[in-house]
Amino acid sequence: MTMNWGTKILLGMGCFMLFIIAMVGYMFAKHDGDALVEEDYYEKGINYNTTYNAAQNMLNDDAQPKITVDQKQLVIRLKDSASYQLVLMRPSNKAEDLKFDGKTIGPDHLILVSRAHLPKGMWFLHMQWRSHGKDYLYQSNLTL
Repeated sequence: MTMNWGTKILLGMGCFMLFIIAMVGYMFAKHDGDALVEEDYYEKGINYNTTYNAAQNMLNDDAQPKITVDQKQLVIRLKDSASYQLVLMRPSNKAEDLKFDGKTIGPDHLILVSRAHLPKGMWFLHMQWRSHGKDYLYQSNLTL
């Protein structure tokens, strides 16, 4: 069987369209594991003023936490006692994200996180806390 140039063009276009359809299907299937997409994106946009005010409170009150990383643990020292919510996000793997809630420990107002189950590499630290009726927010990148 011989093919002329018209048949070859149609076969080429058909193969290309199948490739594009397969890539679209793959991207839709892969979307669930995407670490860069937040599930509550619109809700965070609506609450942006609250987030901005909490970050400004941290700057205005000079309440930036002091973070120390040693071999066994991550130590975060706050200015005053507080109840906190700490999120450690792993940009390379959403399954490794960690969330902690609690209150600071002792007179030094410490938050202690064990490094036993934290792989080395880049982490995003997102911490919100409430102290003396004010909300605070701190975000940073950490390398363990």
